Amino acid sequence: MQQDLNFRQASLALINWTRKAACVGGLALTVLITSPASDAEAQGLFSPVITVNEDVITGYELQQRALFLNVLGSVQGDPMTVARNDLIEDRLKRQVMSEVGLTLSEEEITEGMRELAQRTNLTLEQFLQSLKQAGVDPETVRDFTSAGIGWREYVRGRFSAQARPTDTEIDRAMGNSGSGSVQVLLSEVIMPINENNAAQVQELAIQISELKNPEAFAASAAQFSASDSRVDGGRLPWMPLSRLPSQLQEVVLSLEPGQITQPLPMQGAIAIFRMRGLREVDGRSASFAAIDYATYRIPGGRSAEALARAAELRDTVDTCDDLYGVNKDKDPALLFRGSLAPSEIPQDIALELSKMDPNESSAAVTRDNGQTLLFTMLCGRTSDVVAAQENARASVANALVQQRLNSLAESLIEQLKANARIEGL
Repeated sequence: MQQDLNFRQASLALINWTRKAACVGGLALTVLITSPASDAEAQGLFSPVITVNEDVITGYELQQRALFLNVLGSVQGDPMTVARNDLIEDRLKRQVMSEVGLTLSEEEITEGMRELAQRTNLTLEQFLQSLKQAGVDPETVRDFTSAGIGWREYVRGRFSAQARPTDTEIDRAMGNSGSGSVQVLLSEVIMPINENNAAQVQELAIQISELKNPEAFAASAAQFSASDSRVDGGRLPWMPLSRLPSQLQEVVLSLEPGQITQPLPMQGAIAIFRMRGLREVDGRSASFAAIDYATYRIPGGRSAEALARAAELRDTVDTCDDLYGVNKDKDPALLFRGSLAPSEIPQDIALELSKMDPNESSAAVTRDNGQTLLFTMLCGRTSDVVAAQENARASVANALVQQRLNSLAESLIEQLKANARIEGL
């Protein structure tokens, strides 16, 4: 569902763009507009340059969409080429929506624009004013938004029944069926974040999430990730989907091989994942009623001294019980040991635990605004032989639906393009 994907990607790009807006101020974007147009040139901008089944796209629309995409900075390649394809798809989508009588109210369109603005921490008025200063007409934003949310509603209405998974398919995805379970092959970049580096880390995370090349993602992991997987370019081994935190299961299951997640905020970190593979294996994958784990607080954050202390602990501690000896005669608050339901464990810790076997450890998590390093150790897992929790089941079902809706929508767009009469640039 390309328009829906574009809408979400634009939101991320806008967050990045607004951080830079104060620096660029009113600087003209000369890539697309190099000089004031004469009256004749301005008149020519509104002439048709593309027709799509008798619907016209003007030169002004094409220029505006390209400028909008250029401001967002979310385009790989030539903005004019991408704008042309986007506008052709928009016309095809609107034609289909018109055939079935699907229209949006002004309130719905305004709310969609407001949602886009809120993701940049701006009001709608501030958001439109900032874009206008860069040369983007508010009507361009309105057209982009209305096409995106209208198409999303159409796709849901047309394909929801077809995309809905059966109980067996949900069981298989969660690893609860007797026939097999799902395993995922991921790469990760986990970057610590605190109040001092938040802007830089968030901007870097957006850039990494937009990478197309697997080698570039691996290089980013090696350079920026705090996880142990950085030594292998962020690559993780095959793991059961059921080991991942339930919120992450839904995100991961919606990815196609090669796709990268949006930056995912966690406590004290931002995570980005790349899907490398998905497979079904024989045997039921266990779900867990409780995870027994320990954390040991090391002052100094990710300083060389703190990391050296974590490495020393890893070499000397064989089991979680050994940490009691490490903390003997010290502040009891330094050591935490507990058995919690997966949903009760902080997501960043849960992610690290998902990669471990019992008595393995990690030093990727921080606390206290980056000033404390958490040595995290998995003590054991308590298997839950009952069906997975209902909220996890709903998350997996929603991810399956979204994945299928995307696929069905993309196929429909390709079919509409093949059958359309498209003339012009």
